[in-house]
Amino acid sequence: MKEAHQNIKIKHPLTLMATRTRKQAWRRNKNKMALLLSMITMIFGLFWLIWILFSTVVKGMDGMSFALFTEMTPPPNTEGGGLANAIMGSILLILGATLVGTPLGVMSGIYLAEYGRKSRLAEMIRFINDILLSAPSIVIGLFVYTFVVTRMEHFSGWAGLIALALLQIPIVIRTTENMLTLVPDSLREAAYAVGAPQWRMIFSITLKASIPGILTGILLAIARISGETAPLLFTSLSNQFWSTDLSQPIANLPVTIFKFAMSPFSQWQQLAWAGVLLITFCVLFLNILARIIFSKKKKA
Repeated sequence: MKEAHQNIKIKHPLTLMATRTRKQAWRRNKNKMALLLSMITMIFGLFWLIWILFSTVVKGMDGMSFALFTEMTPPPNTEGGGLANAIMGSILLILGATLVGTPLGVMSGIYLAEYGRKSRLAEMIRFINDILLSAPSIVIGLFVYTFVVTRMEHFSGWAGLIALALLQIPIVIRTTENMLTLVPDSLREAAYAVGAPQWRMIFSITLKASIPGILTGILLAIARISGETAPLLFTSLSNQFWSTDLSQPIANLPVTIFKFAMSPFSQWQQLAWAGVLLITFCVLFLNILARIIFSKKKKA
């Protein structure tokens, strides 16, 4: 026992304090290094974002004019012209895709959250929806080209509308299901307790409580499809003239910007920058509006 007690070394309190101080200093240094690395990474990302936005605003403002919204896309190597036909085509495609995609997405989300829940069909729908959410837009464009454009034997606005709707539907489905799932089950049980049928409970309670969140998802889905170029290259293509006929190729901003930006003509390039600025402002506005609506829902 005496030998065991002799082998035990008792550290001096000052030594313990010095060791503790060194460990605390090392932790503080590690924290500072991690914070510095995070700040550098954030600044690196913000630098490119600010640079892109600054370049877009500076170069896009040079092409902004009243003629941009009133004149057609000009022929190559000519002065003047605008993007009126492309703006109208984009509005028609986005509006049509929203009118098709929103009801389908909302109804599918209602089924997953209220009727299907953990059924096999619901799990299969969620699996397919996850695939569509992560699928590149060019794949959707090729799919619509194969099954719609080749059958019609020509490009058309309807094909572009279908492609954009397929990109929008998964976002609306996911948002609708998530918002309905957040509604407490106690509200559903209270509705059933007073004898309300399920469809009445959905429309009067759960759907009504989820409207701000669902509307936020719809706005984000519109923002997503507003700048899509790849699917429209394979479906609606473009048109140099004013056209609202969806059965024919129709002008749109993304494809027009792509074509003008790749051209050697300075006037076309200037119009391309103006088109990029328009899309940027629209997407920014939709994102801000979605955040405002969602923040009001959280406060309520």
